[in-house]
Amino acid sequence: MRFRLQYVLTTFLALALAACGGGMVKRVSEPAAGIQQLTVGNDGNWEVELRLRNYSSMPMRFDDIALRMKVGDEAAGTLSAAPGLSIGPESADVVTLRLQPSSPARIVMADALAGGRSLFYELEGTVKATPEEKKQRSFEVKSRNNLNQAPGLPGVLR
Repeated sequence: MRFRLQYVLTTFLALALAACGGGMVKRVSEPAAGIQQLTVGNDGNWEVELRLRNYSSMPMRFDDIALRMKVGDEAAGTLSAAPGLSIGPESADVVTLRLQPSSPARIVMADALAGGRSLFYELEGTVKATPEEKKQRSFEVKSRNNLNQAPGLPGVLR
């Protein structure tokens, strides 16, 4: 009987200690950025809907964006903004930016649109974000992906 009581008390204490340490761990992870949609305007400029992803377990305020953009093998320009946008934990949001692309990038875009082909893009640069109750950090971001033409929407790639 004494052995059984000791076993029950040990199990109870182990469970009580495990319950005490079950608080949420706050972790800061590198954010990501990608193009959700790109629209070519009548003036040749691009409207880029940039999707910012917060993989952290706490909210982060995205303070500054500076991403060099390439389409195909051509430099298109730099997507830059200071959105001051707060994104919840493990969530995403979209920022709309305007870009006046380089002439070679416009040609690559026009060729992809005329041929009905997908367009490879690359983003590389920094995103400055401030985790909740912490100091601002600078994160290196690099992403590569393809955009495809949106059916029935001329000049729109997703």
